[in-house]
Amino acid sequence: MATKVCVTIAASNPTKISRDLKDALAKSEYAELRLDFLKPNQIPFCLTLVKKHLKRCVCTLRPTTEGGKFIGSEKERISILKLIAEFEPHLLDVEYNTLKKNKELVKYLKSRKTRTLVSWHDFSKTPNEQTLKSMFKKMSKYSNNIKIVTTAKTICDTIRILSLYKIHTRKVNLISFAMGDHGRMSRILCTKLGSPYTYVSLGKPVAPGQFSLKEMKSILSLEDKN
Repeated sequence: MATKVCVTIAASNPTKISRDLKDALAKSEYAELRLDFLKPNQIPFCLTLVKKHLKRCVCTLRPTTEGGKFIGSEKERISILKLIAEFEPHLLDVEYNTLKKNKELVKYLKSRKTRTLVSWHDFSKTPNEQTLKSMFKKMSKYSNNIKIVTTAKTICDTIRILSLYKIHTRKVNLISFAMGDHGRMSRILCTKLGSPYTYVSLGKPVAPGQFSLKEMKSILSLEDKN
């Protein structure tokens, strides 16, 4: 498959995460571990369990304020993010708002040379082009791996989020697409415009409009034939 995919794994126990991860990596290049679906005290064991696969994993610990499931305190979440960094995953997804508020965390991740994916989501809309460009510029101060995801309610929203690829450079790995039914096409087109991969699920979608791995493989195989 020419287009690289990242399979989102969101299970509520470490054993299932480990099992799903092996299944995902047998069929794709990368996997995203949604560690926020676990109880905080399960995360260290899970990281140990999947340690040998982490070089192909994007680790995410999304708080409820950012659409995630993490139920602990923010102080606890920051300490777990530091723990994940010690396991040296392919990428550690940290929200732009988190980095902006935690200079000490930024300093720590830099000291460890952690490959950080700085992310920002809008779960209600797609802002105007000027706002998106401004967000891209602010985020680029923290990492050259940037993820900007919005919600599309029209085709114009989808075109607007994809227009970010016009301003990104080769030095920046930009992942930018829209959620929702109107944004589904952007999940395919983003890889044609420069995104290093697109997110898919193993079965049911984890995010609105997400394709399953099986669906994406079917779409891409049709493209290869044409």
